[in-house]
Amino acid sequence: MTDVFMNEKFIGTVENADQFIQSIIEKRREGKFPSTLNLNLDQKQDAIFMQTTKGRAVRPLIIVENGKSKLTDAHITKLKNDEITFDELVTEGVVEYLDALEEEMSLIALDENDLTPEHTHLEISPLTILGVISSLVPYANYGSSSRMIRGSKLQKQGLGLYRSNFLLRMDTDVSVLHYSQKPLVNTFMHKILDFDKNPGGQNVVVAIMSYEGYNMQDAIILNRGSIDRGFGRSTYFRPYEAEELRYSGGLIDNIKTPDKESKGYRTEQEYRHLEKDGIAYTGAKLGEEDVIIGKTSPPRFLGEMGDFSITASIRRESSVALKHGELGIVDMTIITENEEGNRLVQVRVRDTRIVEVGDKFASRHGQKGVAGLIVPPEDMPITVSGVTPDLIFSPHSLPSRMTMSHLIEVIAGKTAALTGEYVDGTTFDAQPEHELREMLHGMGFRDNGTETMYNGQTGERYQAKIFIGNMYYLKLKHMVANKMHARASGRIQLLTRQPIEGRGKGGGLRLGEMEKDCFVAHGASLLLKERFDSDKTTVHVCEKCGMLGVVDTFRNKKFCPTCGNNVDITAVEVSYAFKLLLDELKSLGVYPRLGLESKY
Repeated sequence: MTDVFMNEKFIGTVENADQFIQSIIEKRREGKFPSTLNLNLDQKQDAIFMQTTKGRAVRPLIIVENGKSKLTDAHITKLKNDEITFDELVTEGVVEYLDALEEEMSLIALDENDLTPEHTHLEISPLTILGVISSLVPYANYGSSSRMIRGSKLQKQGLGLYRSNFLLRMDTDVSVLHYSQKPLVNTFMHKILDFDKNPGGQNVVVAIMSYEGYNMQDAIILNRGSIDRGFGRSTYFRPYEAEELRYSGGLIDNIKTPDKESKGYRTEQEYRHLEKDGIAYTGAKLGEEDVIIGKTSPPRFLGEMGDFSITASIRRESSVALKHGELGIVDMTIITENEEGNRLVQVRVRDTRIVEVGDKFASRHGQKGVAGLIVPPEDMPITVSGVTPDLIFSPHSLPSRMTMSHLIEVIAGKTAALTGEYVDGTTFDAQPEHELREMLHGMGFRDNGTETMYNGQTGERYQAKIFIGNMYYLKLKHMVANKMHARASGRIQLLTRQPIEGRGKGGGLRLGEMEKDCFVAHGASLLLKERFDSDKTTVHVCEKCGMLGVVDTFRNKKFCPTCGNNVDITAVEVSYAFKLLLDELKSLGVYPRLGLESKY
């Protein structure tokens, strides 16, 4: 007897498991059971598991009987003519929905030509093995799966028009590409997703060659002429907000330009963009540390008699200013109220981003890289017909990754640009490569995509033929302007006296074990000492007991709290974090004795 479980609950047993499963499936196809019912026979446990629960991923498959698909040409014709709907195919028992549970006991064919009597189902299209974003990658069946996964992730990071109403929104940390274009090589999924309405990249001329060593390790080389004409140009938006909070005792924040009497008043230069209401005017060009919304708050700590003291009338400066390393133009201001009825001011700042060295780009095939060099257009290589590439891609990025789809897209893009027609690169159902090569040959180009090119700096002809064509490239959201970080001496933490953390606060850069090894290898010992001296302090150690002594420079006295006056006390340079550790050990009742040895 085989146990039967329905939604994880035992409901009974059956004698013939195979016959029971077959009858359930037949009744589901006849419409007597819900189409969301799925089941599976677990041979090891000798149990049948049935599921009708919500939250399962189910997908449609064409039913196969005796090695033949139940979907006929007549069905397809009726679907095209809108005579029947997809739901009617389900009720007729031509298509059914399977989940991961029932897939375990199904044999699914990718193509109708592969059908055998053992097959139970047929994929509607081989494209369905891919996800929504993965199916946007053209000629994906010519690349490795790991690169395709990377390619689909990179498409999510590509800049474009993320919303058509972006000017009315207050989104955090977003960019809009100025001149986004439709891809010349698209897929069936581009039409389904209406990708033309919000494209996320640009078509560029790509040459695959090395150039001065600046495109090593996946870096790319860009043509300054292309950048000047708008390639990769985007606008970065960031919102700032201030709220008039209410405190106990009827005290409230005020959004206005702070008075000079306010505690923590900045320089007048930093308030120069504020208008009478304390908010920067639209169109103001702000630099780092400039105040965008002026605000004062009541004093932090008020005692019982605080309401009557002089300090209670002195307000605290708490304005919103641009962070360290940021700049931009005030784009829009919204003055409103939040749920609690407090006044809320939101200001959006925009910044035009022109491509610079270090900005990240990628193709749709997982080939990502940063701009390594921006070359003047006159120094770029040039073809016989006078075409200079917008982007130079390293050939060394191809052999190990085996992204043949990247190379095919270059040829397909070249064909599309020359014929003026889009190329369909749908996975498993693309325009064949040999057709593209024949079309190129027919237009007077080499069918392998290579051309004779000349060195732009010397005018000499390159010995090798260069692979050149058109490709869809994405500018990714990772830009140097958002990440570049450096500092000299600056703010430190109160407890450890080490530099604070974080780029926005103007914090320090942590030097790890590996970075230390690099300095040692370069022989840069003084630089290493300086890096490790960020919290240098001098402590005075009693040579008798090893505890910290006291040096009173005012009275010119040295003594140890434990041993008294007649002891030797020596000054030692240590990290303040180490001194803090000694203090913490003492608080635990541990005796951290320092044993000093002579340097000489």
